[in-house]
Amino acid sequence: MDNSHDLEVLLGAPSALLVVETDEEQRFMQLLQHVANQRGYQIWTWSSTSGLTNDAGQSMYRTENPHQALAWVVDIEAPSIFVFADSHPILSDSYVVRRIKETAAEMPNQHALVFTTPHGEIPPELASSVRTWKLRPPDEPELIDLIRRTSEDLRARGFEVNLEPSQISQFAGTLKGLSIHQAERVLQDATIGDGSLSGSDLSAIRAAKAELFTAEGVLELVEADVGTLADVGGLEGIKDWLSLRMKAQDVPSLGLPAPRGVLLTGIPACGKSFIAKTLARTWNQPLLLLDPARLYNKFHGESEDRLLRSLNSADAMAPAVLWIDEIEKGFASSGEGDGGLSRRLLGSFLRWMQDRPDGVFLIATANDVSSLPPEFLRKGRFDEIFFVDLPTDEARKEILGLHLGSRGYRLESVDLDQLVTMTEGFSGAEIEAGVVGALYRAFSQEERLGMRRLTEEFSSAIPLSQSRFEDVARLRDWASTRAISA
Repeated sequence: MDNSHDLEVLLGAPSALLVVETDEEQRFMQLLQHVANQRGYQIWTWSSTSGLTNDAGQSMYRTENPHQALAWVVDIEAPSIFVFADSHPILSDSYVVRRIKETAAEMPNQHALVFTTPHGEIPPELASSVRTWKLRPPDEPELIDLIRRTSEDLRARGFEVNLEPSQISQFAGTLKGLSIHQAERVLQDATIGDGSLSGSDLSAIRAAKAELFTAEGVLELVEADVGTLADVGGLEGIKDWLSLRMKAQDVPSLGLPAPRGVLLTGIPACGKSFIAKTLARTWNQPLLLLDPARLYNKFHGESEDRLLRSLNSADAMAPAVLWIDEIEKGFASSGEGDGGLSRRLLGSFLRWMQDRPDGVFLIATANDVSSLPPEFLRKGRFDEIFFVDLPTDEARKEILGLHLGSRGYRLESVDLDQLVTMTEGFSGAEIEAGVVGALYRAFSQEERLGMRRLTEEFSSAIPLSQSRFEDVARLRDWASTRAISA
């Protein structure tokens, strides 16, 4: 379905009454003109400055007042669509609202009343008779046309434009979710940076788009300076699972559904967050962090609106990786002490998980999955649930090698097997902390890092698996029958 089809259906009802949510008035009017031509309707547009004017330029005298404009609607016999632009002020006037109801009841069946507004709010008096509709962002053909028109304009102004047809399609895919004005501004800004527009500007366009959608502060674009999945020590189960899904998506003929998301639970500091960061880098997709704690607001309905706006922004950023860290802290509450807010947020989020289009891969991490509502764990919410345990001997050796090697130390100068034995029960983060601590010990003595400082550091450390043995045992017991080993 597209915007034109939606409008044809909505305006085809007798005496249609429609509120359109959009801030792209010019684009909407072009679309409406196309639909009106198809149906043989004329368009009358009302504004507070010009009154009622039809598409032939004919104006109705002294119709700047909406009451007078609505009075004309009943008298015009030709099938017509009446568009009241920027109508949010008049929709808050109870007298005008009453006049709208009366006009809708009296006007011919072939007429339609349309009210455009950036907010889409409906007065309760009209709730039972009006339909609301939101103009969807431009599709790929519209964006390709915009890119070509913008390119011609830039060339005419002396800028260099070097875009291959395949790059134009890439640009259009990246700009999806933006309005025409936003997309045009992003292209202009990318050109101003170096005086040209080319395929190398794609990453800058992605970043600019992300800034537009994360401006409210609930959704955050994470620019993580990390490696790829190949740089993750251990966790071969989840790495193989993700790599296979990525390869399969490169072969559309297989007809396999796009992967939708995973829940990573397990022992803290064992690499769950690192998987999210490296996955986005591996798939060359933006990483969006949704912090549930930022959703909560004291005003009624605002928390739910923030969640829906954030999820819509994530959809608009597709393809993207959406990361929700420690998800149990945002959705674990029973809602009994907050007037049901947590339950409403949970319901909205679960509906999005169920109905969202392909393109947003969800990674949710949880340290205490047992506190999550059972609705989260129902089959189909996530493609898979993985349990991230403490690293094995082989994984610890790989992690030690990564952290020592990345800091310029030759692995031949240390006994990795001895360090693997010493770090049994350590998480990946605790191993990294041990390497950093040993570096500080060596620095304080003005010496190069060696086995002596490493063994001192690891010998004095007490890992979480010892200090919270019961909690770790409980997590492992839960995962033994409910999750796949990562």
